Amino acid sequence: MLREASDLPIDQRLTLAHRLLESTEPAVIDEVDHAWDLEIMQRIERYDQSLASSRSASDVIADLDGRLGR
Repeated sequence: MLREASDLPIDQRLTLAHRLLESTEPAVIDEVDHAWDLEIMQRIERYDQSLASSRSASDVIADLDGRLGR
């Protein structure tokens, strides 16, 4: 089975890998999914109203690398 998968073109291997990983994740509960959607919308609204700040991804990664001693 692994040999057959290894012979697939890269795009099909990536699709297969994604589907395999998805199959191991727990089912999403609608209430939880809805709560996250609401939280995201509220955060965007706070940001749009200048009530929240942001940082570049490179700054965040640099800070994490520093904390991890990299």
